[in-house]
Amino acid sequence: MTMTDYHVVLGGLAVVIGLVSYVPYFRDIVRGATKPHPFSWFVWGFVSGIAFLAQIVKDGGPGAWATGITSIACFVIAAFAFFRGERGITKFDWVCFIGAMAGIVFWRITNEPLSAVIIVTIVDGLGFAPTFRKAYLKPYEETLSTYVLSLLKWGLGLIALTSVNLTTILFPGAIFVMNLGFVVMVLIRRRQLSSV
Repeated sequence: MTMTDYHVVLGGLAVVIGLVSYVPYFRDIVRGATKPHPFSWFVWGFVSGIAFLAQIVKDGGPGAWATGITSIACFVIAAFAFFRGERGITKFDWVCFIGAMAGIVFWRITNEPLSAVIIVTIVDGLGFAPTFRKAYLKPYEETLSTYVLSLLKWGLGLIALTSVNLTTILFPGAIFVMNLGFVVMVLIRRRQLSSV
């Protein structure tokens, strides 16, 4: 197996795991058990799309595939969220959303792949804040398996990168860390609430 074959296999596996990870999430949205935050999922779809394009420009190869499929899935979940998601939108959520949109405008001004990735990584963090806040308050309204499988998806995507540089690695690496923190926080909160 050549290095290219190795990257293609891992990139393809990351995509498959990514797709599988969203199945329980969609199931739980339809059942009403999971209530996604529309702002987070819209921002994630948008910034993942930008990061995907930057990874392609900088020769991320099959390692970029996970980012591309994530963008599509996030937009689909955002559409579901507007109808079946979290309705308690706070001022904090609006501040994060506006900050995320301002970051995207700033990226358009710079028009450079590394700058874009730095900005969209920050924007993604701002986009995560409303979901993190909601999950802290309502930890049972998130499908944890989706985030756990996303850890695996992003990890494989990082390994599948054919060109490892700050432009290709920053976004998926940061998402991996954010998902890990989210999973740990939800598990802690569920344990705290179950002992009350």
